[in-house]
Parts: sequence; structure tokens; C-alpha cells
Amino acid sequence: MEFRCRLVTATGEIVEGVYSAENEGRLRHDLEEKGLHVLSLKTRASAASWLPVFSRGRIPRHEFLVFNQELATLLKAGMPLVQSLDMLRRQTGRPVFRAVLDAVHENVRAGTALSDAFGEHGDLFPRVYSAALVAGERSGSLDVMLRRYVAYEKVIDAVKRRTISALIYPAILVALSIALVLIIVLRVVPAFSDFYGSFGAELPFTTRIIVAISNFVLSEVLLLLTVLALGTGGIIAWLRQPGQRVRLDRALLSLPFIGQSFRKFATAQLARTLGTLLGGGIPLVNALDVAARSINNRYMAEELRGVTQRVREGQSLAASLSARDIVPDVAVKMVEVGESTGALQDMLVSLADFYDEEIETEVGRFVTVIEPIILVVMGIVIAGIVLALYMPLFRLSSVI
Repeated sequence: MEFRCRLVTATGEIVEGVYSAENEGRLRHDLEEKGLHVLSLKTRASAASWLPVFSRGRIPRHEFLVFNQELATLLKAGMPLVQSLDMLRRQTGRPVFRAVLDAVHENVRAGTALSDAFGEHGDLFPRVYSAALVAGERSGSLDVMLRRYVAYEKVIDAVKRRTISALIYPAILVALSIALVLIIVLRVVPAFSDFYGSFGAELPFTTRIIVAISNFVLSEVLLLLTVLALGTGGIIAWLRQPGQRVRLDRALLSLPFIGQSFRKFATAQLARTLGTLLGGGIPLVNALDVAARSINNRYMAEELRGVTQRVREGQSLAASLSARDIVPDVAVKMVEVGESTGALQDMLVSLADFYDEEIETEVGRFVTVIEPIILVVMGIVIAGIVLALYMPLFRLSSVI
């Protein structure tokens, strides 16, 4: 649910904004913990609630980044925000994005802040983006923060793209291996089975196993597909239950070998998000809160809430991270150095770059090792099946 709030800060400043929470009581509790006094709080329906369910969240990432690049360029050239939004919304071809920009343009023209105008559209946009807009509005350099946000997203995308590209070839090998085995089991084995059956001779044990597997798959194909569909649906339903995604992400971090890579990727994402927000003037506590909602690993996001509370109570970021033990020791040391030297933002960016390079190196090393293993395993499996199919020929030749 979304609420329009009128708040008083610890310094006596009155601010207004749109906040999301499960219910009114939870929101009041969260705001009071942040030192904000609630003057008024009203339920507000999301401005995007009229959009069809199947259309929500379908704004192309590339188009959204291009929009922000163009908006930053227009603002830097001195064009007013309302005119810039009006020009860009007319150029947008996607119906959903066009409808959102129409609503944003109308709200900004009516006097609403740009961050609040985008914030009314719920989860259509990343929370990091909303925080970047707030930072740009507070500092008076909205175009700079927009460029910084675009650069942030491009780096994250580049890391993901390089990682996926490195894993494509092993995935193709695995898919081809499975397809080849299925072709042999479903097409080749039945032909050999009919041929051997015409001789009436007893087949070797390995051949009988392969023939039995082939017959079972052919006769129970609907049952197997049903079990597969139910299993997939059960896993999806399990992940949607509260807390299950947190347990899964925690298990991923505990996996041997690759668990550290997952932890490093989440740490790099956290460091880059914090560095971007701190560079825009967002306070550390607020930046941590946004980062906790932005990283993909839900377990680390839950632990970051405890880190945020410790920082709010006056502890340093390095000590809070060390107490929760959610990031590698190297990251804690680098954060500690950044805090002691007053260059936390630069150290966080350097930390993110460091782990991005490590992840790319580890993925390359993993691919180098896994490719020959896949080829060897595929060769052994296929050779074993072929040998089991041709072995009866030697016995049949003696019988004949």
C-alpha cells in the first residue's frame, strides 16, 4: 500500500512524500524509528494501479536508460523540467511507459516533485532511481545524478552481461548433451530393441536396463511431463511463500566454491549502490535502507536492515558489517579505511570495481574447468549407451 505523508524532521523541517508499507501501523513505526514525526498520513492508490496486471513492470530497461540520458542532457542544456518531460513523453512509443510519463508530466506540472511523481508508480522503477532523484533535487544537480544513475546501471548490466556470456557455451553443451541422450533413448534404443527381439536371445544386463528406461519413458511420457510441471509449480509456489526466498539465498551463499562468488556479487552491488547514493548527498542510513531494498540476495537484504539499525544507533559502517558477517573481510577492511580517511564513497566504488574484476576472473576460471568436464562426462555417457546397444551384436554373431 502507498501513503501520502506529511512529516516533521528532527530539525523541524516539514516534508511531504509518498511511502510504501504493508499497513499504516508498520509505516508509522518505521518513520518514528527514523526520527520523523507524522503530522498526517493518508492512503493513496498507486497512479499505475489502472494499468493491466500483465503490463506492469514491462518497461524496457534500455529504453528507460535512454530516457534518463536524454532528460539529463535537456536539463543540462537549460530546458525546464516540465518541457523536457513533455518532449520526451511524446517520443516514447511503449504504451505503458507513455502512460506513466503522461502521469509524471501532469504531476510535475501541478507542482509535485519529480521523485514523488515517479514514486507514485510503485515497483515499476528501481528504488535506487527514486533515491537518485531525491538526491538530485536536494543538491540542485538533477542532471548530474541522472547521469550518475545511468552510469551505475550500465556498470551493473555490463557485469551481468559478461557473466552470462561466459556461461552460455557450457549451457549449450549441457543442453546438447541432454538432447542427444533423449534422441538415443527415444528413437535409437526402440529400433535396436525390436531388432534384438526378433532373435529371441537374452540381452546383456546393461542393455536390458537401457531398453527398460526407454520403454518406461515412451509409455509414461504424459506422467513424466505432469510430474515435471507439478514439480516446477511447487518450487515456484514454495519460493513465493514468505521467508523461503531468504532461506534459498542464504543456502546459495553457503555453497562450496560458488557460494563466495554469489557473496562477492551481492557485495559489489551493495558497494556500488551505496557509493552512488552517498555521492549524491544521501545520508548513510537512508542509503543503506535503499541498498537493502535494491540488492538481489534477500538474505543479505534482511541482514542489512540490522546493519542499518546499528549505524542509526551510532556505530560505524565497518563495525556493523563485521558484526553481521555478511560481506567478505576484505570489504570490511576497505570500508573501515574509507571511513577513517573520509573517502567512503570513493572506497565503495573501488570496492565494487575490485569485486567485479574478481567475479569476472572466477567465472572465466570456472568456465575453463567446467567445459572439459562436461565434454568428458558427455562422451562417457554416450559411449556407454552406444556400447550397451552394440554389445549384443557380438553375442548374436556367435548364436547365429
